[in-house]
Amino acid sequence: MSFPDKQQREACWGSKDRYWECLDTQKGSEEMCKEFRKLYESSCPAQWVKHFDRKRNYLQFKERIEKDGYEPLEQLKS
Repeated sequence: MSFPDKQQREACWGSKDRYWECLDTQKGSEEMCKEFRKLYESSCPAQWVKHFDRKRNYLQFKERIEKDGYEPLEQLKS
């Protein structure tokens, strides 16, 4: 597969953004957003989908840590 051109990249990013927006408004319900997911997967190379999914998970984790804080591991406390 060749590298996506500008139009294909824009379509991919747009479908990813719409899917993420759906997940945000539907409180993470993948069932409610399955049509957006299908479009996202058909618009983006599989490696990009994997990367974007991991990025979303990381950003959600980071947000939770910043909001709720964290407890350092006992062995790392000074």
